[in-house]
Amino acid sequence: MANLKLKDVGKTYGGTVEVLRDINLDIDQGELIVFVGPSGCGKSTLLRMIAGLEKITGGTLEIDGQLVNDVPPAQRGIAMVFQSYALYPHMTVRENMSFALRIAKKSQPEIDEAVARAAKMLQLEPYLDRLPKALSGGQRQRVAIGRSIVRDPKVYLFDEPLSNLDAALRVATRIEIAQLKEQMPDRTMIYVTHDQVEAMTLATRIVVLANKGIAQVGSPLELYETPNSEFVAQFIGSPAMNLLPGEVVETGAQTRVRLHDGGEALSDVPTDSADMGLKVNIGIRPEDFVPAGDSFAFQGRVSITEALGEVTLLYFGDDPSSQIIAKLPGIHREVRGTDVRLTAEPAKVHLFADGVSLRYR
Repeated sequence: MANLKLKDVGKTYGGTVEVLRDINLDIDQGELIVFVGPSGCGKSTLLRMIAGLEKITGGTLEIDGQLVNDVPPAQRGIAMVFQSYALYPHMTVRENMSFALRIAKKSQPEIDEAVARAAKMLQLEPYLDRLPKALSGGQRQRVAIGRSIVRDPKVYLFDEPLSNLDAALRVATRIEIAQLKEQMPDRTMIYVTHDQVEAMTLATRIVVLANKGIAQVGSPLELYETPNSEFVAQFIGSPAMNLLPGEVVETGAQTRVRLHDGGEALSDVPTDSADMGLKVNIGIRPEDFVPAGDSFAFQGRVSITEALGEVTLLYFGDDPSSQIIAKLPGIHREVRGTDVRLTAEPAKVHLFADGVSLRYR
Protein backbone atom coordinates (compact mmCIF):
# COMPACT_ATOMS: atom_id res chain seq x y z
CA MET A 1 0.00 0.00 0.00
CA ALA A 2 2.06 2.90 -1.28
CA ASN A 3 2.31 6.01 -3.39
CA LEU A 4 5.32 6.44 -5.65
CA LYS A 5 6.74 9.67 -7.01
CA LEU A 6 9.41 9.73 -9.72
CA LYS A 7 10.88 13.17 -10.34
CA ASP A 8 13.33 13.85 -13.20
CA VAL A 9 14.54 10.25 -12.97
CA GLY A 10 17.28 9.28 -15.39
CA LYS A 11 19.61 6.39 -16.10
CA THR A 12 23.05 6.61 -17.68
CA TYR A 13 25.57 3.80 -18.04
CA GLY A 14 29.25 4.65 -17.80
CA GLY A 15 28.46 8.35 -17.74
CA THR A 16 27.90 8.40 -21.51
CA VAL A 17 25.16 5.94 -22.56
CA GLU A 18 21.83 7.54 -21.66
CA VAL A 19 18.91 5.11 -21.42
CA LEU A 20 16.25 7.22 -19.65
CA ARG A 21 15.88 10.91 -18.92
CA ASP A 22 13.41 13.22 -17.15
CA ILE A 23 10.94 10.54 -16.05
CA ASN A 24 8.22 12.31 -14.06
CA LEU A 25 5.41 10.11 -12.81
CA ASP A 26 3.09 9.97 -9.79
CA ILE A 27 1.61 6.56 -8.97
CA ASP A 28 -1.25 6.45 -6.50
CA GLN A 29 -1.99 3.74 -3.98
CA GLY A 30 -4.05 0.94 -5.48
CA GLU A 31 -3.19 1.66 -9.11
CA LEU A 32 -2.04 -0.98 -11.55
CA ILE A 33 0.38 0.89 -13.81
CA VAL A 34 1.62 -0.78 -16.99
CA PHE A 35 4.84 0.26 -18.73
CA VAL A 36 4.82 -0.41 -22.48
CA GLY A 37 7.08 0.59 -25.33
CA PRO A 38 9.29 -0.81 -28.07
CA SER A 39 12.19 -3.12 -27.30
CA GLY A 40 15.09 -1.22 -25.76
CA CYS A 41 12.99 1.74 -24.61
CA GLY A 42 14.01 1.22 -20.97
CA LYS A 43 10.79 -0.11 -19.44
CA SER A 44 12.46 -3.01 -17.62
CA THR A 45 15.33 -0.74 -16.60
CA LEU A 46 12.86 1.70 -15.07
CA LEU A 47 11.17 -1.14 -13.18
CA ARG A 48 14.53 -2.35 -11.86
CA MET A 49 15.39 1.19 -10.73
CA ILE A 50 12.17 1.29 -8.72
CA ALA A 51 13.08 -2.10 -7.23
CA GLY A 52 16.58 -0.90 -6.36
CA LEU A 53 18.26 -3.44 -8.65
CA GLU A 54 19.57 -0.62 -10.87
CA LYS A 55 21.06 2.58 -9.50
CA ILE A 56 19.23 5.83 -10.26
CA THR A 57 21.78 8.17 -11.83
CA GLY A 58 19.55 11.23 -11.96
CA GLY A 59 16.46 12.54 -10.17
CA THR A 60 14.62 11.10 -7.18
CA LEU A 61 12.29 8.24 -6.27
CA GLU A 62 9.98 8.51 -3.27
CA ILE A 63 7.81 5.78 -1.77
CA ASP A 64 5.20 7.09 0.67
CA GLY A 65 7.12 10.37 0.84
CA GLN A 66 10.44 8.72 1.73
CA LEU A 67 13.42 9.24 -0.56
CA VAL A 68 14.66 5.75 -1.46
CA ASN A 69 17.38 6.39 -4.05
CA ASP A 70 20.01 4.82 -1.80
CA VAL A 71 17.77 2.45 0.16
CA PRO A 72 18.67 -1.25 -0.44
CA PRO A 73 16.08 -3.31 -2.35
CA ALA A 74 15.19 -5.43 0.70
CA GLN A 75 14.24 -2.33 2.67
CA ARG A 76 11.97 -0.68 0.08
CA GLY A 77 8.89 -2.81 0.81
CA ILE A 78 8.83 -4.07 -2.77
CA ALA A 79 8.37 -7.56 -4.21
CA MET A 80 9.27 -8.40 -7.79
CA VAL A 81 7.98 -11.15 -10.07
CA PHE A 82 10.32 -12.06 -12.92
CA GLN A 83 9.49 -13.70 -16.24
CA SER A 84 11.86 -16.59 -15.45
CA TYR A 85 9.98 -17.66 -12.24
CA ALA A 86 13.30 -18.04 -10.34
CA LEU A 87 11.98 -20.87 -8.16
CA TYR A 88 14.28 -23.12 -6.13
CA PRO A 89 14.00 -26.50 -7.92
CA HIS A 90 14.81 -28.56 -4.80
CA MET A 91 12.12 -26.89 -2.68
CA THR A 92 8.40 -27.64 -2.66
CA VAL A 93 5.83 -24.99 -3.50
CA ARG A 94 5.28 -24.44 0.21
CA GLU A 95 9.00 -24.05 0.86
CA ASN A 96 9.47 -21.69 -2.09
CA MET A 97 6.61 -19.47 -0.92
CA SER A 98 7.78 -19.40 2.68
CA PHE A 99 11.52 -18.97 2.04
CA ALA A 100 11.63 -15.18 2.42
CA LEU A 101 9.60 -15.35 5.65
CA ARG A 102 11.96 -17.95 7.10
CA ILE A 103 14.94 -15.73 6.25
CA ALA A 104 13.13 -12.88 7.99
CA LYS A 105 12.80 -15.18 11.05
CA LYS A 106 9.02 -15.04 11.16
CA SER A 107 7.32 -17.48 13.52
CA GLN A 108 6.01 -20.75 12.11
CA PRO A 109 2.35 -19.84 12.74
CA GLU A 110 2.87 -16.54 10.87
CA ILE A 111 4.50 -18.38 7.97
CA ASP A 112 1.79 -21.02 7.80
CA GLU A 113 -0.97 -18.41 7.84
CA ALA A 114 0.66 -16.29 5.11
CA VAL A 115 1.32 -19.28 2.84
CA ALA A 116 -2.20 -20.65 3.33
CA ARG A 117 -3.73 -17.26 2.52
CA ALA A 118 -1.66 -16.83 -0.66
CA ALA A 119 -2.21 -20.43 -1.76
CA LYS A 120 -5.97 -20.06 -1.43
CA MET A 121 -5.92 -16.76 -3.33
CA LEU A 122 -3.94 -18.30 -6.19
CA GLN A 123 -5.63 -21.73 -6.12
CA LEU A 124 -2.35 -23.45 -5.27
CA GLU A 125 -3.55 -25.46 -2.28
CA PRO A 126 -3.43 -28.86 -4.09
CA TYR A 127 0.18 -28.24 -5.16
CA LEU A 128 1.87 -27.09 -1.94
CA ASP A 129 3.89 -30.28 -1.53
CA ARG A 130 4.99 -30.58 -5.15
CA LEU A 131 8.35 -29.60 -6.61
CA PRO A 132 8.42 -26.97 -9.39
CA LYS A 133 9.27 -29.61 -12.02
CA ALA A 134 5.86 -31.21 -11.38
CA LEU A 135 4.02 -27.96 -12.23
CA SER A 136 2.96 -26.36 -15.50
CA GLY A 137 4.40 -23.01 -16.57
CA GLY A 138 1.28 -21.18 -15.42
CA GLN A 139 1.37 -22.88 -12.04
CA ARG A 140 5.04 -22.00 -11.59
CA GLN A 141 4.28 -18.36 -12.34
CA ARG A 142 1.50 -18.43 -9.74
CA VAL A 143 4.00 -19.78 -7.21
CA ALA A 144 6.34 -16.89 -8.05
CA ILE A 145 3.47 -14.46 -7.50
CA GLY A 146 2.52 -16.23 -4.27
CA ARG A 147 6.08 -15.90 -3.01
CA SER A 148 5.62 -12.12 -3.36
CA ILE A 149 2.17 -12.05 -1.76
CA VAL A 150 3.30 -13.75 1.47
CA ARG A 151 5.72 -10.87 2.10
CA ASP A 152 2.80 -8.38 2.03
CA PRO A 153 4.89 -5.70 0.24
CA LYS A 154 3.98 -2.07 -0.35
CA VAL A 155 4.47 -2.40 -4.10
CA TYR A 156 4.34 -5.36 -6.50
CA LEU A 157 6.56 -5.24 -9.59
CA PHE A 158 5.92 -7.57 -12.54
CA ASP A 159 8.58 -7.84 -15.26
CA GLU A 160 6.89 -9.45 -18.28
CA PRO A 161 5.61 -12.32 -16.10
CA LEU A 162 3.65 -14.04 -18.87
CA SER A 163 6.15 -13.90 -21.72
CA ASN A 164 7.33 -17.51 -21.19
CA LEU A 165 3.82 -18.96 -21.34
CA ASP A 166 1.97 -20.24 -24.39
CA ALA A 167 -1.04 -18.33 -25.72
CA ALA A 168 -3.71 -20.25 -23.77
CA LEU A 169 -1.78 -20.03 -20.49
CA ARG A 170 -1.15 -16.31 -21.01
CA VAL A 171 -4.89 -15.71 -21.25
CA ALA A 172 -5.65 -17.81 -18.17
CA THR A 173 -2.85 -16.29 -16.07
CA ARG A 174 -3.73 -12.76 -17.18
CA ILE A 175 -7.26 -13.33 -15.90
CA GLU A 176 -5.85 -14.66 -12.64
CA ILE A 177 -3.71 -11.53 -12.20
CA ALA A 178 -6.77 -9.35 -12.84
CA GLN A 179 -8.72 -11.32 -10.22
CA LEU A 180 -5.79 -11.08 -7.83
CA LYS A 181 -5.80 -7.29 -8.17
CA GLU A 182 -9.52 -7.23 -7.39
CA GLN A 183 -8.82 -9.17 -4.20
CA MET A 184 -6.12 -6.65 -3.23
CA PRO A 185 -7.61 -3.30 -4.32
CA ASP A 186 -5.33 -1.23 -2.05
CA ARG A 187 -2.09 -2.78 -3.35
CA THR A 188 0.01 -0.81 -5.81
CA MET A 189 1.25 -2.77 -8.81
CA ILE A 190 3.61 -1.86 -11.65
CA TYR A 191 3.66 -4.18 -14.63
CA VAL A 192 6.00 -4.29 -17.64
CA THR A 193 4.82 -5.95 -20.83
CA HIS A 194 5.17 -5.84 -24.60
CA ASP A 195 1.70 -7.37 -24.99
CA GLN A 196 -0.97 -4.78 -25.75
CA VAL A 197 -3.80 -7.04 -24.64
CA GLU A 198 -2.24 -7.34 -21.18
CA ALA A 199 -1.78 -3.57 -21.02
CA MET A 200 -5.29 -2.71 -22.21
CA THR A 201 -7.07 -5.24 -20.00
CA LEU A 202 -5.07 -4.94 -16.77
CA ALA A 203 -4.01 -1.32 -16.45
CA THR A 204 -5.49 1.50 -14.46
CA ARG A 205 -3.13 3.69 -16.47
CA ILE A 206 -0.62 2.93 -19.20
CA VAL A 207 2.76 4.64 -19.43
CA VAL A 208 4.09 4.60 -23.00
CA LEU A 209 7.88 4.92 -23.09
CA ALA A 210 9.84 6.04 -26.16
CA ASN A 211 12.91 8.09 -27.06
CA LYS A 212 14.34 7.73 -23.52
CA GLY A 213 11.26 9.31 -21.91
CA ILE A 214 7.50 9.16 -21.47
CA ALA A 215 5.51 9.61 -24.66
CA GLN A 216 2.07 9.64 -22.99
CA VAL A 217 0.31 8.53 -19.81
CA GLY A 218 -3.38 7.77 -19.57
CA SER A 219 -6.07 5.17 -19.11
CA PRO A 220 -6.20 2.46 -21.79
CA LEU A 221 -9.20 4.09 -23.49
CA GLU A 222 -7.63 7.56 -23.33
CA LEU A 223 -4.55 6.35 -25.17
CA TYR A 224 -6.65 4.44 -27.67
CA GLU A 225 -9.15 7.22 -28.38
CA THR A 226 -6.95 10.33 -28.00
CA PRO A 227 -3.29 9.53 -28.72
CA ASN A 228 -1.13 12.65 -28.58
CA SER A 229 1.28 11.57 -31.31
CA GLU A 230 1.65 9.32 -34.33
CA PHE A 231 3.92 7.06 -32.29
CA VAL A 232 1.32 6.42 -29.57
CA ALA A 233 -1.46 6.15 -32.16
CA GLN A 234 0.36 3.34 -33.95
CA PHE A 235 1.75 1.66 -30.84
CA ILE A 236 -1.60 1.33 -29.06
CA GLY A 237 -4.08 -0.80 -30.97
CA SER A 238 -3.72 -3.89 -33.12
CA PRO A 239 -3.61 -3.75 -36.08
CA ALA A 240 -1.97 -0.33 -35.83
CA MET A 241 -3.73 2.88 -36.80
CA ASN A 242 -3.46 3.68 -40.52
CA LEU A 243 -1.70 6.95 -41.40
CA LEU A 244 -2.65 8.30 -44.82
CA PRO A 245 -1.18 11.49 -46.29
CA GLY A 246 -3.74 14.25 -46.79
CA GLU A 247 -4.45 17.95 -46.64
CA VAL A 248 -6.73 20.34 -44.78
CA VAL A 249 -9.17 21.76 -47.36
CA GLU A 250 -11.44 23.84 -45.11
CA THR A 251 -11.12 25.45 -41.67
CA GLY A 252 -13.36 27.53 -39.44
CA ALA A 253 -16.58 26.14 -38.04
CA GLN A 254 -15.51 22.72 -39.29
CA THR A 255 -12.27 21.12 -40.38
CA ARG A 256 -12.42 19.22 -43.65
CA VAL A 257 -9.60 17.01 -44.89
CA ARG A 258 -9.00 15.04 -48.07
CA LEU A 259 -6.66 12.16 -48.76
CA HIS A 260 -4.03 12.79 -51.40
CA ASP A 261 -5.32 9.80 -53.34
CA GLY A 262 -8.68 11.47 -53.87
CA GLY A 263 -12.14 10.67 -52.67
CA GLU A 264 -14.67 12.78 -50.78
CA ALA A 265 -13.42 15.13 -48.07
CA LEU A 266 -14.17 14.20 -44.46
CA SER A 267 -15.96 17.00 -42.59
CA ASP A 268 -16.09 17.87 -38.89
CA VAL A 269 -12.79 16.14 -38.06
CA PRO A 270 -11.86 17.02 -34.44
CA THR A 271 -8.92 19.46 -34.17
CA ASP A 272 -7.76 22.20 -31.83
CA SER A 273 -6.44 24.21 -34.77
CA ALA A 274 -5.46 23.68 -38.38
CA ASP A 275 -4.43 25.94 -41.25
CA MET A 276 -5.84 25.81 -44.75
CA GLY A 277 -3.63 23.71 -47.00
CA LEU A 278 -1.78 22.12 -44.06
CA LYS A 279 -0.20 18.80 -45.01
CA VAL A 280 -1.31 16.18 -42.48
CA ASN A 281 -1.35 12.49 -41.84
CA ILE A 282 -4.92 11.29 -41.48
CA GLY A 283 -5.18 8.58 -38.84
CA ILE A 284 -7.94 5.97 -39.19
CA ARG A 285 -8.04 2.80 -37.12
CA PRO A 286 -8.73 -0.38 -39.14
CA GLU A 287 -11.97 -1.01 -37.26
CA ASP A 288 -13.22 2.53 -37.97
CA PHE A 289 -13.35 1.98 -41.74
CA VAL A 290 -16.81 1.21 -43.14
CA PRO A 291 -17.84 0.26 -46.69
CA ALA A 292 -18.81 3.28 -48.79
CA GLY A 293 -20.73 3.92 -51.98
CA ASP A 294 -20.15 6.95 -54.18
CA SER A 295 -19.16 9.16 -51.22
CA PHE A 296 -15.94 7.39 -50.36
CA ALA A 297 -12.85 8.74 -48.58
CA PHE A 298 -10.45 5.96 -49.57
CA GLN A 299 -10.34 3.55 -52.48
CA GLY A 300 -7.82 0.78 -53.01
CA ARG A 301 -7.27 -2.69 -54.39
CA VAL A 302 -7.30 -5.48 -51.82
CA SER A 303 -4.06 -7.48 -51.96
CA ILE A 304 -4.66 -9.88 -49.06
CA THR A 305 -7.64 -10.91 -46.93
CA GLU A 306 -7.48 -12.58 -43.53
CA ALA A 307 -10.81 -14.07 -42.46
CA LEU A 308 -10.77 -14.35 -38.66
CA GLY A 309 -14.35 -15.49 -38.26
CA GLU A 310 -16.18 -12.55 -36.74
CA VAL A 311 -14.08 -10.04 -38.74
CA THR A 312 -11.96 -9.90 -41.90
CA LEU A 313 -8.76 -7.93 -42.31
CA LEU A 314 -8.37 -6.33 -45.74
CA TYR A 315 -4.84 -5.32 -46.78
CA PHE A 316 -4.34 -2.66 -49.45
CA GLY A 317 -0.95 -2.44 -51.17
CA ASP A 318 1.98 -4.84 -51.37
CA ASP A 319 4.58 -2.89 -49.36
CA PRO A 320 4.29 -3.92 -45.67
CA SER A 321 5.70 -0.55 -44.57
CA SER A 322 2.86 1.38 -46.21
CA GLN A 323 -0.03 -1.09 -46.26
CA ILE A 324 -3.48 0.16 -45.33
CA ILE A 325 -5.54 -2.26 -43.22
CA ALA A 326 -9.30 -2.31 -42.77
CA LYS A 327 -11.13 -4.53 -40.29
CA LEU A 328 -14.68 -5.27 -41.41
CA PRO A 329 -17.32 -7.39 -39.66
CA GLY A 330 -18.04 -10.78 -41.21
CA ILE A 331 -16.19 -12.74 -43.90
CA HIS A 332 -15.11 -10.99 -47.11
CA ARG A 333 -12.73 -13.36 -48.89
CA GLU A 334 -14.32 -12.58 -52.24
CA VAL A 335 -13.00 -9.00 -52.33
CA ARG A 336 -9.35 -10.01 -52.81
CA GLY A 337 -8.00 -8.45 -56.00
CA THR A 338 -10.93 -6.02 -56.30
CA ASP A 339 -11.22 -2.29 -55.71
CA VAL A 340 -12.98 -1.43 -52.46
CA ARG A 341 -14.29 1.95 -51.36
CA LEU A 342 -14.23 2.89 -47.68
CA THR A 343 -15.05 5.84 -45.50
CA ALA A 344 -14.93 6.62 -41.77
CA GLU A 345 -16.93 8.49 -39.17
CA PRO A 346 -15.22 11.92 -38.92
CA ALA A 347 -15.39 11.96 -35.09
CA LYS A 348 -13.07 8.93 -35.04
CA VAL A 349 -10.55 10.39 -37.47
CA HIS A 350 -7.23 11.75 -36.15
CA LEU A 351 -5.05 14.41 -37.75
CA PHE A 352 -1.30 14.64 -37.20
CA ALA A 353 1.16 17.30 -38.30
CA ASP A 354 4.89 16.82 -37.71
CA GLY A 355 4.02 13.69 -35.75
CA VAL A 356 1.82 15.52 -33.21
CA SER A 357 -1.96 15.24 -32.87
CA LEU A 358 -3.81 18.38 -33.92
CA ARG A 359 -6.11 17.83 -30.96
CA TYR A 360 -3.16 18.79 -28.72
CA ARG A 361 -1.91 21.90 -30.51
